[in-house]
Amino acid sequence: MSHLAFQDIDAAGLDSLQTVADPNAVSQLDIIFQAGWIMIPIFALSLLTIYLLVERLMTIRKSATDRGEIMGRIREYVAAGNINSAQAFCEVQDKPLTRILKHGLERLGRPISEIQDAVNASGKHEAFELEKRMDILASIAGIAPMLGFLGTVTGMIDAFQEIQNLQGNVNPSVLAGGIWEALISTAAGLVVGILAFFFYNFLLGRINRLVNDMEQSATEFIDLLQTPAPDSDSSDYPSSF
Repeated sequence: MSHLAFQDIDAAGLDSLQTVADPNAVSQLDIIFQAGWIMIPIFALSLLTIYLLVERLMTIRKSATDRGEIMGRIREYVAAGNINSAQAFCEVQDKPLTRILKHGLERLGRPISEIQDAVNASGKHEAFELEKRMDILASIAGIAPMLGFLGTVTGMIDAFQEIQNLQGNVNPSVLAGGIWEALISTAAGLVVGILAFFFYNFLLGRINRLVNDMEQSATEFIDLLQTPAPDSDSSDYPSSF
């Protein structure tokens, strides 16, 4: 009998522990669900923020390159008059910087102003590709907190309507519960907005460094074309340089 009694006690103790643990585990989800429908777009914006961060990081990583090494190779090819090899090198690299240089190499023999315009146009296009979707991330940084405030306002309206319906006979704890439930959306919106703002500035800094490298390389490339060419018998090198 004593053995059975201990089993009953253990079972009762386990049930009590589960009863204590389960409400705590569920309450975290309940807190989110009690904030209302406004949490759905806020949650969607959080997923979009993560997607944009990963997608832009991958793009930046693929675009990064060693500017000094590439310009060194291009300088060697141009100095030797081997323009075809320079273009082939740019095609193999297939980076924003090499695509810009390839546009310039394809126009060798034309006026330097035309080459410079082609390089600048290509540079603007590559910069646009790097900055693509960054405006969405900036918008999320502003929209998410406003959605949170909207959820709080609508929640407070519901809370005061409930007070009016009960003609003011409301327990203060009930009123406090309605208020903190309304504030959940504000907290969630601020968290998403802060993260989106941080990721926006982080990505923008890396993109600006890439764009700066491309601009310096484009200027160096134009200066290279205006440098008097050494004597060479190669027919690939344009006579105008």
